[in-house]
Amino acid sequence: MSDFIGILTHGRRLQGAVKELSVEELESVADKLNTIIENRKTKELEQQEAAKEKNEKLNEILAQLEAAGLDVNDLQKAEPAKKSTKVGKKRPVKYILSDNEGNEHKWTGIGRMPKVFKAALDSGKSLDSFLIG
Repeated sequence: MSDFIGILTHGRRLQGAVKELSVEELESVADKLNTIIENRKTKELEQQEAAKEKNEKLNEILAQLEAAGLDVNDLQKAEPAKKSTKVGKKRPVKYILSDNEGNEHKWTGIGRMPKVFKAALDSGKSLDSFLIG
């Protein structure tokens, strides 16, 4: 790609590279290049406008800070509001089963039944016997 840019930006090299093109082909290339240039100008103007709007908003905010008797450093020192990491409540445990080793197995009754509960039910026990309260 750098060879292309070198040819495109150097007058004599460009002239040598396009010497086999007809006038119509050269005009077509020129039209395409002009379109690219116009698009780039438009994009740069949009970026300048966006930067100008951003600066205006920053100046408004700085004026509001000054009117409130605050400084930018005050914003940096301020602690952000802590967000709660909990999304929702945990479901309450509905069933508890103690195995032979004395380990307690808890289950909310939602989702897949744990293997220990399944084994106890297969041995003839009732799920209601593990119900809390």
